[in-house]
Amino acid sequence: MIAATQLRLVLVTPETTLLDEPVKSLQFPLFDGQIGVLPGRTPMVGRLGAGELRLQTERGESHYFIDGGFAQIKGSVVTLLTNRAIPAKDINLAAAEKSLQDVMAQKPTTDEGFAAKQADLERVRGQITLRKRLH
Repeated sequence: MIAATQLRLVLVTPETTLLDEPVKSLQFPLFDGQIGVLPGRTPMVGRLGAGELRLQTERGESHYFIDGGFAQIKGSVVTLLTNRAIPAKDINLAAAEKSLQDVMAQKPTTDEGFAAKQADLERVRGQITLRKRLH
């Protein structure tokens, strides 16, 4: 049983359940901004954005880059269903910087193309920023 001072984070991608463990607190991106969650948070459902998932556990702080999906808070359980979750330490900085160059070189001609380029830029810049800040 999880103590009243803790939450349980369940982090799920299409391939696997990456985490299912107690946490003290967490922060993650919603599509319209960041949210922080502490024990006792009221229930909610929200759409995830791309960015940093920061969680505080008994062992310390952990960081992941998550890429869209959905969040649910129900009781002491926080479930994040995301397209992709990468531990910050596993982000390949050289590959991310190459991806940034590739995205910058795109020349979209439609509104959808511009929106996709903007989303890709935010995603890749988020990975680079997270990796550089933590390591």
